[in-house]
Amino acid sequence: PVTLKAERSWYLLNKPEGVVTTLTDPQGRPTIADFLKSVEKRLFPVGRLDYDAEGALLLTDDGEVSNRLLHPRYQVPRTYLVKVKGEPTDASLQKLLGGVRLEDGMASATKAQRFDKAEANTWLELVVTEGRPHLVKRLCAAIGHPVVRLFRPAQAGIAVGELEPGGIRPLTEEEVEIVKGVAEGRAAPAIQLKLPPRRHRPR
Repeated sequence: PVTLKAERSWYLLNKPEGVVTTLTDPQGRPTIADFLKSVEKRLFPVGRLDYDAEGALLLTDDGEVSNRLLHPRYQVPRTYLVKVKGEPTDASLQKLLGGVRLEDGMASATKAQRFDKAEANTWLELVVTEGRPHLVKRLCAAIGHPVVRLFRPAQAGIAVGELEPGGIRPLTEEEVEIVKGVAEGRAAPAIQLKLPPRRHRPR
């Protein structure tokens, strides 16, 4: 008998803040499942974003490729735009590159540079290659600049682009090939990083 390879599905969600990257939550908080009701497939998230983080989150039923994207052994780069309190000095940014000691061991960024100024805060571009819990927040706290806002503009080479917060769409065939290439160690295509829309807080 001939066994046909099952077709795998890939989607991109622009995860809003205030949403848990799980399919259920015992505390009753909004989850990414709320955005999957229009998708007639059983998908799981590729990694996670913190409850208060936002941006690109891939969803798939392809466990093999997902594992390669997430496993520390493969050192897949993860790019974030991070709004921090104050303005880190060059020495502080260099410390992130050189490595800081966290409670679960040494950690570092492979890229750490200023991206934009925002009143009393600063947007940084940070790239890390591991997915320890709250790693970006802990790195920034370690240099004395707590995170105010955390945004992932792209994942595995697939950018949020014009997708609205809470929006979800299937990946094109070309995008799926990009994701698989990144999982195999190829560099993701360069994307133009853009800050997320300003958040309007109720007075």
